[in-house]
Amino acid sequence: MSRPKRDFYLRSALETAPDLLGKKLVHKTENGVLSGMIVEVEAYCGAEDKGCHAYKNRRTPRTEIMFGEGGYAYVYSIYGMYNCFNVVVGAKDNPECVFVRAAEPIDGIEQMKKNRGCDKTAELCSGPGKLCEALGIDKSCYGLDLMGNELYIENFREISKEQISVSPRINIDYAEECRDYLWRFYISENKFVSKVAKRFRNQSG
Repeated sequence: MSRPKRDFYLRSALETAPDLLGKKLVHKTENGVLSGMIVEVEAYCGAEDKGCHAYKNRRTPRTEIMFGEGGYAYVYSIYGMYNCFNVVVGAKDNPECVFVRAAEPIDGIEQMKKNRGCDKTAELCSGPGKLCEALGIDKSCYGLDLMGNELYIENFREISKEQISVSPRINIDYAEECRDYLWRFYISENKFVSKVAKRFRNQSG
C-alpha cells in the first residue's frame, strides 16, 4: 500500500484534515499489526487558535513536537487515563496538528477487542481515547516519524467532498469564539464516527 509523501504533511491543518479521511492509520505492535481507516478528524491551527495547545506559540515539553515540521505523531493524555493521537502538520515553527478522533477498524480486530476489553467492533475506535487504546497508541509513540515503519499512515480509500460533513470541534468550550469554527471533518453516515451531542452534528455536507 502506498503512503503519503512528506509534502502531504507540510500543508496547513485545514488543508490536511479532510484529506486524512479514508487514510489508514497503522501501528505495528508486539501483538501484531493494528489498523483503522480514519473517519473523523479535527484541525488545530496554531498560535491564533484558542482551541490549540500551542495557542500564542505556547511552547512546552508537551507541545514541542508541534513546532517541528509536519509528519510526526503528537500524543498526549487527558484525565490521567486516556491518550489522544494527533498528526503534526505544516512547516517548522508553525505549530498545527490534526486530531484523529475516530477510525473504522481494519487489521487486528481481535487484538483490538482484547486491548479495549470490548466485543463490539463499532465501539472499538469510535472516539479518540478508544482509538488509542484499541491501536495500542500511548505516549511512547510521541514524536514518532509517520514516514517510519512503526506508526504510519497509508493511502486506502478515496473520499469525495460530497461524502464529508463538517461541524464545530468537540469539547473545547474554553476556546471562546474558536469553539464555533467548523473545523471538525468526518465521513457522513459512517457508523464508526464518535457519538457526540446533537449540537456538534452536521452543519453542512
